[in-house]
Amino acid sequence: MTLIEQQPQVEQSRRPVRIANCSGAQYDPGRQMQKQASLGEVDFLTGDWLAENNLAQEAAAMSSGTGEGFKIKTWDALRQSMDVIAEKRIKVVVNGGGLNPKALAWRCQELINKNNYNLKVAFVSGDDRLSHVSASLKDHGSLPQHFHDDVKNAGLAKTKEARSDLKDSDILASNAYLGARAIVKALKNGADITICGRVADASPVVAASWWWHGWSDQDYNRLAGALIAGHLVECSAYVTGSNFSGFHRFDLDTFVDVGFPIVEVTEDGTCIITKHEGTNGMVTEDTVRCQLLYEIQGSSYLNSDVKAILDDVEVYEVGKDRVKVSGVVGRPPPPTTKLAIFYAGGFEAQILVNAAGYATSKKFTLFEKQIRIALSKASLLESFTELEFQVSPRFSIGMPQPNPASQLQSTTYCRVYMQSMSREPIVALSQIFDDEIMQHYSGWHMSADLRTMAPKSFYAYYPAIMSQDDLDEAAHLLDQNGSIADSFRSGHPSKYEVLEKRPSYDSANPLPLDLFGPTTAMRLGNLVLGRSGDKGPNINCGLFVHHPDTWEWFRSFMTLNTFTGLIGADWKDDYHIERVEFPKIYAVHFVIYGILGRGVSSSKLLDNRGKGFADYIRDKHVYIPDKFPTWSDVN
Repeated sequence: MTLIEQQPQVEQSRRPVRIANCSGAQYDPGRQMQKQASLGEVDFLTGDWLAENNLAQEAAAMSSGTGEGFKIKTWDALRQSMDVIAEKRIKVVVNGGGLNPKALAWRCQELINKNNYNLKVAFVSGDDRLSHVSASLKDHGSLPQHFHDDVKNAGLAKTKEARSDLKDSDILASNAYLGARAIVKALKNGADITICGRVADASPVVAASWWWHGWSDQDYNRLAGALIAGHLVECSAYVTGSNFSGFHRFDLDTFVDVGFPIVEVTEDGTCIITKHEGTNGMVTEDTVRCQLLYEIQGSSYLNSDVKAILDDVEVYEVGKDRVKVSGVVGRPPPPTTKLAIFYAGGFEAQILVNAAGYATSKKFTLFEKQIRIALSKASLLESFTELEFQVSPRFSIGMPQPNPASQLQSTTYCRVYMQSMSREPIVALSQIFDDEIMQHYSGWHMSADLRTMAPKSFYAYYPAIMSQDDLDEAAHLLDQNGSIADSFRSGHPSKYEVLEKRPSYDSANPLPLDLFGPTTAMRLGNLVLGRSGDKGPNINCGLFVHHPDTWEWFRSFMTLNTFTGLIGADWKDDYHIERVEFPKIYAVHFVIYGILGRGVSSSKLLDNRGKGFADYIRDKHVYIPDKFPTWSDVN
């Protein structure tokens, strides 16, 4: 049978759609959905439970018989919330279906049947490309085109290629990033709950807005506004006070159990970020700007349905805990979409050893020398794909305080990180560590026992691209028996725009820095807020100030060369940086290509998702004009 496509009520389309997000990571508990549904009126509940590595985790769990392919926390959220969802007729769109959205949809249908809820369930298919990628690797001996090749960026740093001996059987999962089209099909055909797998993080919000307002797929400005609305709330509490670099200026109780965000998307695509009254946290221009700058790559934000241009984006407060975002421009989507490929990367381990302050650098140098010589004698040194002693001078993880008041102030640690294609070299290194343990440097001690050196399997991530026209994306509605009642193919975008070279530039007309008067050396963070995060092997970092006069100094000061210098000893010549400006929010944004290696779980960095990078940059001392109001240093 074919269901009649449903549209929102006329009175609904005259007001903004109110969308509450209830998850930004696989760990967010189910009670957050129940709270978002219960604490006030909302039209939609959305949730993002998938990070780039989650699908590999689900594949491994399914293979071992310990998982069903979907995120358990998503099911917990739906189970806790179904009563209020049914009572209030709230629509739900979530991506927690992971590798098996059909199974999670069936779980929902069972619960609906048990309680006689008047709800229809759908799931989205088309993102799973495992068989295609495995077949291509078997037949042609190579993976699809690398994602960053499509950027066509002259001088772009090369990301690490997949290992040369990769076999088709090594591929754990491969999923395309889908847009909103199939979700819109589900909504038009009566779905109350739509379970997705690897749709792009913002796609549920795009779909809810698209359906609610009855847009066409070429309403690019509106779609782009909804895309940024989705981006702002996809990380749950990150826009309502969590991960906020300006938190120290407020009562810390404000940030305990913060409320999750709500976005109101208007018919023209502009939006207001807010939250339920009476919940902790805050929605301010600063929290919104921090999240806006998070995990973007330059001034173009890509999605399968639209490309959002952010050059003229504006953020301004319109009430308590109400911040409006406008100025986003839309253009046709690219002809390709991102394809996440995961394969067995081998095994990894780490160990931490401590030293008290006197002669610390020489202690760690001796420790590394002992281990490397022993590995070399055992012909094991070449068996490691990564072996790094993260110690001074280049990798110093903290420095002893001068004239320390306590032993903790005097103590730092060395992190030994290792990867190998098999368990044996790591097990052998553990034995060497035992053999050498009584030959340690003065004052050697450890934080834990040697079980932290046990080899643990990890998944390598390879970001690729594929043609959108090769996708076979569809929505499927279930009947009461859990069978598919009807299916609706989403089709493909009616128009594409080939990706152009990504912009990167210093300010066109920088002002002389001495124009701003006398300066004092202090932490950059005394003046500047920001946020950073990962996109595969890259770190993005957005920094901003608050006033037009401060902006003129900041844009002139924070050049590509200045930023490279601030990276310091972590910089390598094979990295590449892009820089763009967002003048209406007084922000400069950087992307550092290649700094995370393979990224995700296989990055050897301690901060393997780049979350602390912006605060590292903000901790650097620079010369700031005395006439600018600054915050005091905080410890």
